[in-house]
Order: sequence, then C-alpha cells, then structure tokens
Amino acid sequence: MTWLEARLGRQGLVVLAGLAAILVVGLVGWAGLTGGAADRPEAGDPVVEPVAEEPPGPGAVGGGDESPGPGAAGPGTPEPELEPELEPELEPELEPEGSVAEAEPAEAGVVEWASPGERSPVEPVPAELRVPKPEAVRGLYIGSWSAGSSRRLASLIQLADETEINAFVVDIKEALGEVSHRTRVPLARQVGADRNPAIADLRGLVARLRDHGIYPIARIVVFKDPLLAQARPEWSIVRADGSIWADNNGVHWVDPFNRDVWDYNIELAREAVALGFSEIQWDYVRFPDVPQSYFREAVYPARAGRTMAEGMREFLIHARDQLGDLGVPLTADVFGVTTSARQDVGIGQVWELMADVTDVLLPMVYPSHYPRGTWGFPVPNAEPYLIVKRALGHAVTRSEAMPGSATIRPWLQAFNLGQPPYGPEEVRAQIQAVYDVGLTEWILWNPSSRYDRDALLPGS
Repeated sequence: MTWLEARLGRQGLVVLAGLAAILVVGLVGWAGLTGGAADRPEAGDPVVEPVAEEPPGPGAVGGGDESPGPGAAGPGTPEPELEPELEPELEPELEPEGSVAEAEPAEAGVVEWASPGERSPVEPVPAELRVPKPEAVRGLYIGSWSAGSSRRLASLIQLADETEINAFVVDIKEALGEVSHRTRVPLARQVGADRNPAIADLRGLVARLRDHGIYPIARIVVFKDPLLAQARPEWSIVRADGSIWADNNGVHWVDPFNRDVWDYNIELAREAVALGFSEIQWDYVRFPDVPQSYFREAVYPARAGRTMAEGMREFLIHARDQLGDLGVPLTADVFGVTTSARQDVGIGQVWELMADVTDVLLPMVYPSHYPRGTWGFPVPNAEPYLIVKRALGHAVTRSEAMPGSATIRPWLQAFNLGQPPYGPEEVRAQIQAVYDVGLTEWILWNPSSRYDRDALLPGS
C-alpha cells in the first residue's frame, strides 16, 4: 500500500485521478484555442522562407542594383527609407473582390503551384475610362508607401495640379518581389507577394488620379525578385552545383531567360491595366550588374544558347504579344550607359535590340552615376546639363537610324548622391538638356518621392 493510498483510501485516489485527467484535457483545449490555426499554414499554402530586406543606400561600383537602376556602370540610387507618416493606411483584413482558391498539395509538403499565366479575375476598368497619354509626359516617381499614404498622396496630387507634372509612376512590384496591393494573380498570392501591401485600394487610387487628369504608369520590377526565386528555385539563377545564386548583396534573382517568369510578370501587368493603369513600365529588365567574380558563377538554366541581349529582346517581344490586346504602351527602363555603349555591357541591354520592340525607352541618365572622367568631365555630377545632353544626344542619333523606334523619355536625377547637392537649378538644367536635343518627355526620380516645387514650372 502506498503512502497516498494509506492517507486517502482507494476512493480518494480515484477522485484524485479523475481531477488530474480533467486538468490535462483542459490544458490541451486551451492550447488549441491560443496556438492553433492562426499559427499553422493552411493546406496548400507554400512554405516561403523569409527574405531579408535589402539595406537602403547606394551599391558598390559594378554591383549597384538599386531602383530604378544606375545610369552608368556604377552605383545605384538610394532606396527610400520608410518614415512614420508613410505607413500604409490599410483597412483591417480586407479581402479583395471574390476569392482565389489556394492550391491543395498533391501530398504532404508538395505544393500544387498555380500556372504563371493564370489570370487575375478582377473586373476591368473600361478602356474608355483610362487616362489618355498626354502630348508630352512629364512625370514623377511615386513609391508605394507614398502612394499608400493619404496625406502624402494628397500633397503630390496638389503638386501635379499646380505645376507642369501630368504623370505618376507608381510601384506595382518592387525589387524585393513584393506587390504593393492585394493582388488576385494566383501565383503572386501563393508566393506571398502581397502579404505586406502598401496600397489599400489600388483601384481607388487610380480613380483618384483620373479625377485629376494624372496619367498613371505601373512600374513592375521584373527579374530582381528574391521572393519568387526562393519560392520557385527552379526558376532562379543558380550556381554550377545547382544551389541558388546570389548577387554581391546576397539577393537572389530569377532567371531572365525563363518564360514562366515572363508570364508571371505579364499577368501582374495585365491586372494593373484592369485596375485602370494606362501604361506599363518594365524595370530591372536586365541581368544582374555584379562584379566579375559573381558574374562568372551565375548559371541560367533556361538560356538555351541565347545571348543576354537576345533574352531581353525576346521577353519584350513576348510581353508585347501577350498584352497587345490591352492597347496600352509598354515601356522599359535602361541603364544610362546603354545610350552610348555599342555593345552589351553585361546586363543584356542593347539600344537597337530594345528600341523597336517597346513603345518608350527610359534611359536613367543620372549624372551622379557616371564615373569620373566620363566624356572628359572630372566630376560628372557637377555637370547636369552637359552629361544629360551628351547621353541623350547618343540616344537620339541611334533612334533616328531606326524607323519606328521607341519614344525616348529619360529618368532625371532629383536626389542627392555626392557633390554637389541637387536642387531646382540642377533639375531644371537636366530638363533643359532634354529639350535641347529635341525631346519633350521626362520623369524625375527621387527614392523618397519628395520633389521641390521650385524645380517645376506652373501648370498651364
């Protein structure tokens, strides 16, 4: 007989055992309530490793990949730093119209991925309600966090209302692979591209721009997409041993030769047009700009004997074929050096192979991005007028030799990077250079979407 049995008797032990069983059941039930479905992936949800954010600031020479990309083979522009007032104003747990069913796994741990060409079921804005292209686009880059902030967006719209600005370039997919809104493109939802949307109501935002006569351009970063590369590693750039390749900043890229990657971005573009955008702008439509040691390690599984420049041209042709029914311009950002380099500088961009398969080419002719000594200028950043005029002069000459060539619409520098700092005088000098080579369109880039009113002429 045990000590407990002696003290409590057999009946007391039975009662004590019953109480212990009730306590165990209660604890299990409580755990189910507090740590259940919210912490477990639903059946069919892909397991996506977290992607570390790329730090803001310029990249190293030969390795800069900051949006929208260098104007020469040098550092990229700084990424915008998030500020408290730029927090997105999201309604809690809003689901987009309708629903997109998550794919059920064929077996445990295996995801039934949506087709990259599976379309978003959003109800399209009628084509006649899209804002028509202005006679000459004069625009601003608007980051997704600025677009998602009512206060900041109101300030930027007022700036456009009161000045010559008539277009906004708005982020749809950014350089981390994240989509700025609650997309209904099935594959984007599966990879988690819209888990941190900056813009609560993209359709409403475009309608607001329409009310003010502002031409909306959807910017889509194409091949710098670490989110997709990690979710679908078979679509990524790899090393010879099959492991996923990373650039000198530790960022994974998808394979620019891969047609599935093309179709995924094309469907994001199609959805943007359905929501009311009037133009698609492809950014990072190129291969990684990295030091040679990284360049030599990169293997492109879908290459099939093509050159990089051929790959970029084929993507642009494919996009034009797939989106041609929408009747919107398709445009592409290119390095500033592309206007003067006669051969591919290692990123797949050759002017003559892109100018006849796009509606607009946007060379990023930021003076700060040209190496010292370019065209004999010791400090190119100190010569905003002369650098932009020289770079665009090359572009004009090459396009004039190509019947049906794309419109040239340069990105201009409205940010500080090195000396001297850029204010209204430097911005106006670049704009004047655009006009002096016979062009009429331009867009200003500032990573924080902050622009000096004094750099702009009053609206007509």
